[in-house]
Amino acid sequence: MSETRGNEVKGSEPKGSDARVGETAGRVLVVDDDADLLRLVSIRLAAASFDVVTCGSAEEALARVAAASPRVVVTDLRMGGADGMALFDELHRTHPALPVIILTAHGSIPDAVAAMRRGVFDYLTKPFDGKELVALIQRAVRLSGPSRPEVEGESWRAGIVTHNPVFEAQLARAKLVAAGDASVLIRGDSGTGKELLAQAIHRASPRRDAPFMALNCGAIPESLLESELFGHVRGAFTGAARDHPGLFQSAAGGTVFLDEIGDMPLSLQVKLLRVLQEKSVRPLGGTRLIPLDVRIVSATHRDLDAGIREGRFREDLYYRLNVVSLTLPPLRERREDIPLLAGHFLASIAARYGKDITAFSAEALALLVQYDWPGNVRELVNVVEQAVALGTAPVVSGGLIESALHGPSTELQPFEKARGQFERDYLSRLLKMTNGNVTHAARLAQRNRTEFYKLLHRHHLQPSEFKQSV
Repeated sequence: MSETRGNEVKGSEPKGSDARVGETAGRVLVVDDDADLLRLVSIRLAAASFDVVTCGSAEEALARVAAASPRVVVTDLRMGGADGMALFDELHRTHPALPVIILTAHGSIPDAVAAMRRGVFDYLTKPFDGKELVALIQRAVRLSGPSRPEVEGESWRAGIVTHNPVFEAQLARAKLVAAGDASVLIRGDSGTGKELLAQAIHRASPRRDAPFMALNCGAIPESLLESELFGHVRGAFTGAARDHPGLFQSAAGGTVFLDEIGDMPLSLQVKLLRVLQEKSVRPLGGTRLIPLDVRIVSATHRDLDAGIREGRFREDLYYRLNVVSLTLPPLRERREDIPLLAGHFLASIAARYGKDITAFSAEALALLVQYDWPGNVRELVNVVEQAVALGTAPVVSGGLIESALHGPSTELQPFEKARGQFERDYLSRLLKMTNGNVTHAARLAQRNRTEFYKLLHRHHLQPSEFKQSV
């Protein structure tokens, strides 16, 4: 096994150097089950002044990515256990702005091309040229933008974009509580960023160098949830062919994040309470207790107080988990953040798609800010990605955003707004019919070109957006 596996290799620095990451070309997480290849890639990247963190499996990479905060991930496509695409899918869900580069054998090129269509940044075939790999990573770093805030001491909240005072107040509380070991309960609607905040608490804590392990309690069947949480020994049940450590053991010394804790079955709530009280876990089918050293952060979109009254959630477990409570506001209550978030996602998603899309039109931004976002930030990411996927011009139009938001609103509008909407739709249809030819469109509208251009300017419509490449 490579000596660098699971460790950090700092480019152009002697061992033990305490130079900061910001003084290097950026941090790269390299994932491969081939120790020799890991060693080779580490040497190449370190020589190019990158900080390198290596992992021997996708599972190890997922455990380390939050603490490592890489700028780029380079992963082999074919590995034992979870493969490179499974790793990408999970990273894309939790870190949508993180570029992922796939290394693949010649025979898997079609798979790699398909992966790029799903959002992988790029791929290289083996054997690859070291200079080509370095150049590709440098391009990914430039296009992805800084993964950490530039303000000194604020790297713990990397990826959290906000100017909202309520959100900032919760971040300040999170920073304070992170220094200790108190259990934290994060409340908020689905998609508000609860797991992102949990990761930030972990990065700000003394446990930052140990694993951050997350589990969605509502996404796993009850029959499997106990094993995933507490582990099992070989032969504990049909199909248990080997020992499985479970979430708590895997997070030793680090943080366990229990998402949607309100969906945990009552039978498991009793067992979780016992684990928290005794600070030890007994795997399924096991005979001995294993001591635990973990910090618990949980999250829910449910009203746990109502759950206690209705007998769906144990009050004693609630008080164990809710030592400190943080509440994240929904996106509709932090509208000042919508343009910031949309721009942040646009830059990263356009880079992944390899598209030169740099901004939103005024109409598009207005639609984004006015929308109520029932799916919160997660829905915003989806809308921006759809706009990028379908966009053909440097500026995202209002029509693309309206389409991504599932069509125009059916509610009754004031007369002026309705007339403006009609004019915009009418002009858009004309430009589509004429392939962006203003002279032809003005003739169909029976208006002179000067007047027609004024109408286009009023509605922020760019004829170039309607030109179709032949």
